[in-house]
Amino acid sequence: MVWVRMIYAAVVIALASILLMPFQLLALKFDWKLRRTLPRLWHKFACHALGIRVRVKGSLETRRPLMLCVNHASWMDIMVMSSVADVSFIAKIEVSGWPVFGHLAKLQKSVFIVREEKRNTGNQANEIAGRMADGEIIVLFPEGTTSDGNRLLEVKSSLFGAAAMAVPHSPNGSVFVQPVAIAYTGVHGIAMGRYHRPLAGWPGDVELMPHLLDVLRMGALDAEVSFGEPVDYRADSKRKDVSATIAQRIRAMLNSSLRGRDIA
Repeated sequence: MVWVRMIYAAVVIALASILLMPFQLLALKFDWKLRRTLPRLWHKFACHALGIRVRVKGSLETRRPLMLCVNHASWMDIMVMSSVADVSFIAKIEVSGWPVFGHLAKLQKSVFIVREEKRNTGNQANEIAGRMADGEIIVLFPEGTTSDGNRLLEVKSSLFGAAAMAVPHSPNGSVFVQPVAIAYTGVHGIAMGRYHRPLAGWPGDVELMPHLLDVLRMGALDAEVSFGEPVDYRADSKRKDVSATIAQRIRAMLNSSLRGRDIA
């Protein structure tokens, strides 16, 4: 059955790519706003093809500029998040060279950052700030790496610099930073137990293809996306305070989803 699912997934994703990619390339070339919406449609097809069923709790903040801070467990996070909102991602420069995923990241106009080169930090933050001021929704993975999907790793306050730099460009003098938790909660509609928990995470030492095959083998994986209360980031806000608040809210939502409970 896994080969049937692989063939089905390949056909669906290939057809979606053939139909949508030419329009996305044109939209990128001429900077049409269509480039922000087409990736969501493609990722909806991709999630369907891979058997990833997405449930949303809460709602996306409607005010702008907006940055989403999301916990990061797996390559699936990109597809799940992109299927529910028109977003672009902040990614490390190494991602741009990855096969398939690097190309997809470029098509979604991700911002690739070089963390080791501090001289470029200002330029990168300015680009992010400018795009947020233009109404784009930027996704930040504040842990800076992937986890096992069962917990939130340490949140790096330094990565919130782009939000701070976007404040002067905001017409209302603030940037809205919204916490978002992605939790992988079930397989075939049944709560994910200890045996299936490795599907939820894609740590750096796990190869992509074996993990992808495991996801296809399951055929139906449930993902829950929880939107939390945003933080109003203003000129007098302290980066560490904002990051601590965001981390607390992501952790609470993640734990709630994994335990099958709603936050009061």
